[in-house]
Amino acid sequence: MTDQEPLRLSFEFFPPKTGQGREKLKVVREELQALNPDFFTVTYGAGGSTRDNTKGVVRAMREEGKSVAPHLSFGGDEEESIIELINEYKEMGVDRIVALRGDMPSGVGGALQMVHANELVSFIKKHFANDFHLEVAAYPEIHPEAISYETDINHLKGKFDAGADSGLTQYFFNPDAYFYFIDQCDALGITKPIYPGIMPITNYKNLARFSDACGADIPRWIRKRLEAFRDDHESIVNFGIDLISELCETLLDNGAPGLHFYTMNQTDPTATIVKNLGLEQRNS
Repeated sequence: MTDQEPLRLSFEFFPPKTGQGREKLKVVREELQALNPDFFTVTYGAGGSTRDNTKGVVRAMREEGKSVAPHLSFGGDEEESIIELINEYKEMGVDRIVALRGDMPSGVGGALQMVHANELVSFIKKHFANDFHLEVAAYPEIHPEAISYETDINHLKGKFDAGADSGLTQYFFNPDAYFYFIDQCDALGITKPIYPGIMPITNYKNLARFSDACGADIPRWIRKRLEAFRDDHESIVNFGIDLISELCETLLDNGAPGLHFYTMNQTDPTATIVKNLGLEQRNS
């Protein structure tokens, strides 16, 4: 691919719902800041359901001097509300947004019309020009609602054509899926960098349930290995650290422009994997 930025590292958080969770996240983000990430991202719940919590985490992190990119989707909000929110982020000094289609809250069904990510990108570009670096989601193993591989990549191209600057992928465990995906993006004329999303392994049951729901494939040999550990948490974590460290090394050695970690609001094992790769030294 062309137009790639220097090797980049980023970490994702979700907004805590409790005071205890918020206090814990303060500690986690300070510990991960020591690894010299380029920025953090903060997720946005279905239909904007965590809007205030997301904004609160972003504000706190900006006050700490951290670079942070809030996730954003229209959900059920009116255009004026989204413009107001983006203006608040701009006043905080935010210069990066993760623009998503998002999901409706459970129980809403088809009562509200979805606004696709390319439309949100166009909307932000229309009202804010180049004030923000816009990240969009990409799916190496294809979005679970996609009609076909080709249509999904064309949807991604639509996001870039609308003005997106880079992509963040759903997590995966098969590096070939990412490299094939990048080749197909190249063939379609997508020239912007697409950063692999990385999910450390800490709890197999939760990972399997979430992966089945979001369409992220866990190769059979990995499932069988994790199942064999049963409730041996330490062995699961150690196996996951070795596995994900090797995955990341393969990705970087073969041209991936950086890594985006889904931290689950935990310092480890993300920090251990980053240190295994020596990435904390990349800007020194």
